[in-house]
Amino acid sequence: MNAGTLWDRYKAHLCRVPALKISLDISRMNFDDGFFSTMAPAIEKAYEAMDALEKGAIANPDEKRMVGHYWLRAPQLAPDAGITKEIEDTLAAIRSFAAKVHAGQVRPEKSATFTKVLSIGIGGSALGPMFVADALGDPVRDKLQPHFVDNTDPDGIARELKRIGGSLDETLVVVMSKSGSTPETRNGMLVVAEAYRAAGLDFAKHAVAVTGEGSKLDQQVQKEGWLARFPMWDWVGGRTSELSAVGLVPGFLQGLDMDAILAGAAAMDVATRAHDTPKNPAALLALMWYQATGGKGLKDMVVLPYKDRLLLFSRYLQQLVMESLGKRLDLDGNRVDQGISVYGNKGSTDQHAYVQQLRDGVNNFFLTFIRVLEDGGTGLQVEPGVTAGDYLHGFLLGTRSALFANDRHSVTITVPHVDAVIIGALIALFERAVGFYATLVNINAYHQPGVEAGKKAAGEVLSLQEKILGALTASPQTAEAVAVSIGHPDDAETIYLVLEHLAANGRVKGDASADPATATFAAK
Repeated sequence: MNAGTLWDRYKAHLCRVPALKISLDISRMNFDDGFFSTMAPAIEKAYEAMDALEKGAIANPDEKRMVGHYWLRAPQLAPDAGITKEIEDTLAAIRSFAAKVHAGQVRPEKSATFTKVLSIGIGGSALGPMFVADALGDPVRDKLQPHFVDNTDPDGIARELKRIGGSLDETLVVVMSKSGSTPETRNGMLVVAEAYRAAGLDFAKHAVAVTGEGSKLDQQVQKEGWLARFPMWDWVGGRTSELSAVGLVPGFLQGLDMDAILAGAAAMDVATRAHDTPKNPAALLALMWYQATGGKGLKDMVVLPYKDRLLLFSRYLQQLVMESLGKRLDLDGNRVDQGISVYGNKGSTDQHAYVQQLRDGVNNFFLTFIRVLEDGGTGLQVEPGVTAGDYLHGFLLGTRSALFANDRHSVTITVPHVDAVIIGALIALFERAVGFYATLVNINAYHQPGVEAGKKAAGEVLSLQEKILGALTASPQTAEAVAVSIGHPDDAETIYLVLEHLAANGRVKGDASADPATATFAAK
């Protein structure tokens, strides 16, 4: 393809969102002139499905639920007045609570105000808030410094508590779990609560919950008298919950402009509702994903944002895209093994990480470049007439060209800068692209049976561990002998791995370095 042809394709296929000054360039994807007419019936079906979803149709048939994350930034579009009021009342309550925290009015008996906020959650209750906190945070302007516990790793929790140091009394904790029984979140809460008790502090007087009405966590909040509780709704999935209380509570507490994020998302929603494919960036993204992957996930998506503030965006998109689209069965019950794998870091770090393979290795991917026009920073010239930002922009354009020259295809999203409006718009853009693509390949984007299967399997391992501990005696036994004694002869490998872990942590006697076939373990 010569330069003139590429320029013509750029002009013909550039999609702009004037209200947000965002553009999408799809000219470097490998579609022919007839692609859009061929896909017109399929994308029209996707528009209709999205329209029905926003009007309150059961868009998640497996769980018989509505899907309402678009209502969070446009409550007036909710299918009934009750939901509209819930959204508006929750937003008002969050704003009010954050203002009281910042004014030192939540616990007037204390001379010290809250200076830190520790969010405890997993998956969608962590990735969105972490991305937004990092993208928009400023250590000087933040009203509360953000901290996160997003795993059941005791060492990771301990490290975060050490970062907080002696400021526990000035740290407000937000615990986020829809059911209140999510193991990772529950474990993090228990470990953090114990740290408060060890410091002679009342955890409840430092704690806020974001949870479902009537959940185990909700009951605990009421029993112990926590500072506040905000709702999670069944019609908002975790990976699309950043603009619900899940993201709004820690964001407002940090002092971020969450109203602007909502406004940016609402503006992008307006642009992506249009049944006009050349002007609809979410529809174009979905179609490019379909074209690049053959509609079967045959290629991965590499996300390369050339801005440090967007470092965590690829992690956020991993869950949004992969949990939504990674499905074994389609809506008709046929096995399809769908999905698009997502990975990425940031430019230009990736110049020195894996761009070598992207250009010269296996061509099993397509790219999403995110280009930020305004540099920020000091604007210092590092060479005559050249700033550090010029270098960053040059690396983006040069990398894109070098990859395209070797038949590597890409889309480029250009934004004017990184602020709250743009972050909200990017979240909304990819949410709707995921929804459109799901219809194109006939899957349910709004459930996660694989996640539930993993949780069930983990529970079974812990149940097995209980039996193992009950069967150990003072006499050393091999894992195989334990397996037979508890009636699980086919689970000898898992039993060995459990015993190896317990021995490494001093909870049973045994040599974790011995040969698995002969290693013996005993009760302490």
